[in-house]
Amino acid sequence: MWRKTATLAFIGVSIIISLPATLSAQNKKKPKGELYLSWGYNTEWYTKSNVRISQPELGNDYTFNHIKGHDRRGWDNQLLKKGISIPQYNYRLGYFFNPEKGWGVEINFDHTKFVFKDEQDVSLTGKLNGRQVDTTIHFSEANGFYYYLNNGANFLLFNIVKRGRVYESEKGNLKLDFLGKAGIGPVIPHVQNSLFGNANKPHFQFGGWNMGIEGTVKATFFKYVFLEYCNKLDYARYSNLRIYKGKAKQAFGTYEMILNIGATIPVGSK
Repeated sequence: MWRKTATLAFIGVSIIISLPATLSAQNKKKPKGELYLSWGYNTEWYTKSNVRISQPELGNDYTFNHIKGHDRRGWDNQLLKKGISIPQYNYRLGYFFNPEKGWGVEINFDHTKFVFKDEQDVSLTGKLNGRQVDTTIHFSEANGFYYYLNNGANFLLFNIVKRGRVYESEKGNLKLDFLGKAGIGPVIPHVQNSLFGNANKPHFQFGGWNMGIEGTVKATFFKYVFLEYCNKLDYARYSNLRIYKGKAKQAFGTYEMILNIGATIPVGSK
């Protein structure tokens, strides 16, 4: 009799001991996915580029060769007194569909600005006013020349993302990750220019495509809030950009640095 009692008591104690562990395991269920959103600002450096101009009505089919362009950051001068989207900004919206293995997808948008450097001497070759020319133009607003993708060169990418864990604190309140990203998508430039004093009507348009790769160091605090420092390489090809009585096309490479703040939202549970 005492053996049965001891056996039942042992089983009861085992059940009681195992309950907290079971409840703890239930409370620590891992999410099926992770949704994240970030916002930040950027700065760029561009390769030299050629700009092909076609204006059949004016007898023009020429190229500006080896143009120098620069960005226009905006966030480095009285940022808090400006609208949040006036500087060069960027956002990311992504989802890790397999958080443990670190695979995800992302919408990646950079509002970058590309401006022809003012007061530069530019080689012009091709047909101008129906005549073959090989000359130099002093590219300056004072001379009736400017060329802006200033309300955005606007890179939009659809990225594949791979995350690798570098460090995680014992309680999980600090995590360091490295993210590799690669994608392709359209460019949506805002085109504004004047050539030989003939200005276009500024406008947004779908104007070609771009592809990019990005490396990101991400620090997550208390599981939900994170900071990102990103380095990105992008190649963009612009075509059919509307100018005065014609179109322009151009291609350039970009090196970009980005700083973002964001939040992670767990989705579902296993």
